[in-house]
Amino acid sequence: MAPVRSGGDGRPAHRTRAVLILHLVAWVVMLTMSASTVRSASLQALQFSQIPGWSDDDHAAALGTFARSCARMVKSKRGVKALGRKVAAKTVVSVCRRALALNGSGETPDRTAARLFFEQNFAPYRVTDGADNGLFTGYFEPQYAGSRTRTITYHVPLYRKPADFKQPYLNRRQIEQGALDGRDLELVFLASMVDAFFLHVQGSARIALPDGSVMRVGFAAKSGHPYTPIGRVLVKRGALRLEDVTMQTIRAWLEQNPAEAQEVMWRNESFIFFRQAPSFDPELGPMGAQSVNLDALRSIAVDKSLYSYGLPMWLDTTLPLNDDGATEAFRRLMVAQDTGSAIKGAIRADVFTGSGDEAGEIAGRMKQNGGLVVLLPQPGGPAPAENEKRAAEPEEGGLK
Repeated sequence: MAPVRSGGDGRPAHRTRAVLILHLVAWVVMLTMSASTVRSASLQALQFSQIPGWSDDDHAAALGTFARSCARMVKSKRGVKALGRKVAAKTVVSVCRRALALNGSGETPDRTAARLFFEQNFAPYRVTDGADNGLFTGYFEPQYAGSRTRTITYHVPLYRKPADFKQPYLNRRQIEQGALDGRDLELVFLASMVDAFFLHVQGSARIALPDGSVMRVGFAAKSGHPYTPIGRVLVKRGALRLEDVTMQTIRAWLEQNPAEAQEVMWRNESFIFFRQAPSFDPELGPMGAQSVNLDALRSIAVDKSLYSYGLPMWLDTTLPLNDDGATEAFRRLMVAQDTGSAIKGAIRADVFTGSGDEAGEIAGRMKQNGGLVVLLPQPGGPAPAENEKRAAEPEEGGLK
């Protein structure tokens, strides 16, 4: 957001009320991807004991993330798919009820109990396309200073969706040159055009207001014009080398070249309109395409044409530690809760790294190779008691 987070186009992938998070490294992915990188893929059955690092993870944390997806999946009563392999809705609902009962029992399940839940209710499959390795990138929710009213410092608006909105609407240049002035569409004001541009790419952010409060803004609509990764523009201009393109290097160039920055940003004609999130839990990230709040370093965006939302997936990759190339192992059970138009392929995911500057540093550097294991729900397993079933059923309307 998925940009999306990684295609950068801002289209809602689930419902119109779902917030699509636009991913930071869209321009890098789209620059480096080609048709040859999309190979036919298949699922190779594994044992959990064959997954390196499996027993070392915090499965209780993963269960909490999975349970949020389950609240929606129990209500929707739909099956799931992975690379064409389908699991019936009856099995998915049964497994999800067990997850909700265990996670909502009143006591936080320990890691062993949570690990046993996944081992008893899922079958692991390694995703292979001949290489068994794919690309993992990152995205985050930034936080910017802003104001609900225009001031000398805060003068760059984020706009609400206009009443006469239709696609295609005005492009970025037209809007930023004043086409919407005088219509009272300003939702909040930022201090920097560069901050506003990155927020359009990211699709969601926390805004710290002068009174000390914080609001969350998210995707409402996009103008309908094509998304152009400006990393590609800067490479073609000779301003950056392809291998150096990251969120940090793009931002640095824009800030160091203010006379040219506006024209470069206008090359991306796509423009995003925002809304204020109706509620704000600072412990959770914004909503992903599944309409559940994302968890830092537990939620991922995947290719929705290949995988269903809510599937647990094991990532075996690394996290970048600094600009010098240092990394640390990242082997963790994640949950597919988001998508993005640049997230294409079977061994491909965008990791939600969290909110704020530190999360942004990780996301901005993340272009890691690694492997992927999909966990498919299986019939059987210990059934929850009737009172646990009732407790596990979500309230009407599900998660908002």
